[in-house]
Amino acid sequence: MVATSHPLASAAALEVLQDGGNAVDAAIAAAAVLAVVEPQMTGIGGDGFAILAKPDGQLSGFNGSGPAPLAATPGRLADLGVSEIDDRGPHSVTVPGVVRLWETLVEAHGSRPLGTLLTRAIGYARKGYAVAPRVAFDWARNRDKLAADPGAAAAFLVDGKAPEAGATMRNPALADTLERIAKEGAKGFYEGPVAEDIVATLAAKGGLMTLEDLAGMTVLDMPPVRHPYRDLEVVELPPNGQGFIALVMLGILERFDLSGLDPLGPERFHLELEAGRLAYSVRDLYLADPAFMPHGPETFLSEGYLDRLAARISPDRRMDDIPPALLGPGSDTVYLCVVDETGLGVSLINSVYKGFGSGICAPKSGVLLQNRGACFRLEPGHPNCIDGGKRPLHTIIPAMALKNGLPHLVFGVMGGGYQPCGHAHVLTNMVDFGMDPQVAIDQPRMFFNEKTHVLQAERGIPEATLAGLRARGHEITMVEEPIGGAQAILFDRERNMLVGGSDPRKDGLAIGY
Repeated sequence: MVATSHPLASAAALEVLQDGGNAVDAAIAAAAVLAVVEPQMTGIGGDGFAILAKPDGQLSGFNGSGPAPLAATPGRLADLGVSEIDDRGPHSVTVPGVVRLWETLVEAHGSRPLGTLLTRAIGYARKGYAVAPRVAFDWARNRDKLAADPGAAAAFLVDGKAPEAGATMRNPALADTLERIAKEGAKGFYEGPVAEDIVATLAAKGGLMTLEDLAGMTVLDMPPVRHPYRDLEVVELPPNGQGFIALVMLGILERFDLSGLDPLGPERFHLELEAGRLAYSVRDLYLADPAFMPHGPETFLSEGYLDRLAARISPDRRMDDIPPALLGPGSDTVYLCVVDETGLGVSLINSVYKGFGSGICAPKSGVLLQNRGACFRLEPGHPNCIDGGKRPLHTIIPAMALKNGLPHLVFGVMGGGYQPCGHAHVLTNMVDFGMDPQVAIDQPRMFFNEKTHVLQAERGIPEATLAGLRARGHEITMVEEPIGGAQAILFDRERNMLVGGSDPRKDGLAIGY
């Protein structure tokens, strides 16, 4: 079974599985297609993370996030007059890590050559693909961003306009780059003409990235962090990603009897969002490149610490004294999951961060560059202060859950900063409220503005729930666009079946055989 956010990606993965490839092969084929057909969300100019679960429950974690250029030190940026990192500027661009991640995954656990797995993606970039409805919606919202960069305007606009749903789009320069990667491996991206195009494009805008920065990109082997929730063991990656923040949220929520509540009632959402506000304050104070963090995830997941956090929550009143989070809301990501016939599970997430990343596209190679460096801080002494060769705080987080030591759920939730809250929401829907993966994903969501902590509600939240939250002191706004997206595959071991779900907030589907 495969679950992705786009039907062409799901089809590519299914094709690989039916041809005898394994879950890793299928995941890479799907991710590569998404890098072409969902350019607002992902691309080879972005980053990625993955968790693999073997049938016996053995886990592996991979960090494919890239660092800041070595020259991007606080002192150098100060000399350049940089007082904030513009998310559309060259200093927001960190080294793209996803191509190296794909190659590392295939070499370690795949059964097919990387070049073979890029076939569908190359075909869509060269011959064209139909723009899906959600993709078109996002594309239109980023028209001005794309128009501001000549390379991006040429690659992603048609006569200065964003394509409508159903329009055929092509990216021949990206097709050439993917073909180069297919022939040469990741070296074809990180060295030679593609790397030179990326460096020259950024240098023309005042960027500091060098060929040495690109050539030095490595994927980190990261043993996952585990923490129990009810009868499951939830698995996330350690920092620089925010996966352990989802575990902190779940650790807080486990101290409350959610199953006795209405899943759409004010009591449930109040507890979830208050737990989120506490956990996110931890994130923004401490989360960074792990080499710069004063405490590891285990400190924040200790029973005593979680007890103290949970004790801060009143069931009847919003907390007033949480430090406001400082990471701005909103970003774009793709998440996918695959389980093959042997039971190997892959949880994979790729992103260019905000919509169309930095909006900077290297014109000769067709590589749209991420803006993950916008997650850095500039305050000296903060763990997440930018520095040369340092990886930034990352929002994208793949996840797993084990039961009795064996893979039970492969899942992830898209949506930038929302992701830890999304993991907690979808998982508690399943565990505490007995929902299957699709129903758990379909349920309406709430989050909070990460700067103001004003609650954001999707359509579908009952009016009585909104009133109950306001009575507890929450301010609420209704959001114009869906909150995040999700995919999940559940192992139903009693019936020897897989149960999948894919978010209707996106264009994709779960499909198996």
